[in-house]
Amino acid sequence: MADYQWTEMKSRLLVMKKEIIAMEKIGEDAAKPVELDQCGMGRLSRMDAMQTQAMALEAQSRRKLNLQRIDSALVRIEKGNYGLCVRCKQEISAARLDFDPAVLICIKCAK
Repeated sequence: MADYQWTEMKSRLLVMKKEIIAMEKIGEDAAKPVELDQCGMGRLSRMDAMQTQAMALEAQSRRKLNLQRIDSALVRIEKGNYGLCVRCKQEISAARLDFDPAVLICIKCAK
């Protein structure tokens, strides 16, 4: 992979990271524990709030995983082995990297 492509991928990864961090700040309120105020809200409202909280926690978990993938890709760029499959050490296709710059494995290993 050419240096300019590495620079472009690094820029894309940093933008993705910034977006995820911004989304994380927005989603923090939704993931807070649901208060079980018997007088303040009805049973169905509490159930809705608990379901919303569960979905927010799952989204938070996915964002953390994506941040780890992005950080890992940034480390691989710095080490000079970005674009190589972590399993078979073969080159990952440019189209696959273009689709997901944080991808770890080639399409062959993904199957």
